[in-house]
Amino acid sequence: MQPPTSGRQFTIASGDYVAEVASVGASLRALRFGGRDVVLPYEPDDLRPRFRGAVLAPWPNRIARGAWTWAGDVLQLPITEPERGHALHGLVAWLDWEEVTRSERHVALTTTVVPQPGYPFRLALTVTWTVDDRGLECRLVAENTGSEVAPYGCSIHPYLIAPSGDLDSWSMHLATASELLVDDTLIPTELVPILPEHDFRAPRAIGRTQIDHAFTGVTFDGPEPQTATVVDADGDGARVVFGPSTPWVQVCTSDWPGLPGHRRGVAVEPMTCPPNAFVSHADVIAIQPGADHTTWWRLEAVGGHP
Repeated sequence: MQPPTSGRQFTIASGDYVAEVASVGASLRALRFGGRDVVLPYEPDDLRPRFRGAVLAPWPNRIARGAWTWAGDVLQLPITEPERGHALHGLVAWLDWEEVTRSERHVALTTTVVPQPGYPFRLALTVTWTVDDRGLECRLVAENTGSEVAPYGCSIHPYLIAPSGDLDSWSMHLATASELLVDDTLIPTELVPILPEHDFRAPRAIGRTQIDHAFTGVTFDGPEPQTATVVDADGDGARVVFGPSTPWVQVCTSDWPGLPGHRRGVAVEPMTCPPNAFVSHADVIAIQPGADHTTWWRLEAVGGHP
């Protein structure tokens, strides 16, 4: 029997949380708390919409025109976002990851980035999704199994949702200090203090605000973990808890008029580096041969049951 379109399915659960992970892209297909959705789900036989829930590596977001340099070499990646002319969201989001271990509460999946045109490096990636009574943790380990220093960045791509109302009526809280302005193809042009229309340092309604920008100024030295939160008028919703190696976050309010998913969820993507980092070299992680790098994030419900 053929597996579903999104790959083999793994259900993990703890307390009121149930997560559904699909092997294609090691993707979080659904996360529910007390029966309500915490992230925008999709069905097992759906062709995963817009990287929803996928692991993004060895770079998140875009590389302008797929062209970049490393250690003096000029490299050219395939263009995977033809409408804008860029290389988008890494090399593993459409690979069918293999199971390593699983239990009632966790599943670990692995894949290999092999040397290829535009990225001549070898990485072994292992992602572990673990659910407990607090929520769902995603832990991604990248090991350089090649002979050269490997540039690296990563993220995940959940769409947070609230149980009632619509996106315009939801409130968001995002404590960041700066944002990247972008050109008309979403490539960064300038880092500036956060613009008033994108300032959610104090929680407020999203309204008609449209966002598809990267933010930074995430801090990790306070008594509470750094989070991004989306809630409805009753205070119920979802949040991402940032791990300490993710000083950047991409936020997208899903503005696709006439297309599926339009204004249905807020993508919150904690990132180790900004968009176009392989060109700017900003916060790119250089993994030495034989070394590895670990990144983690958590997804949690906010409020009570519906």
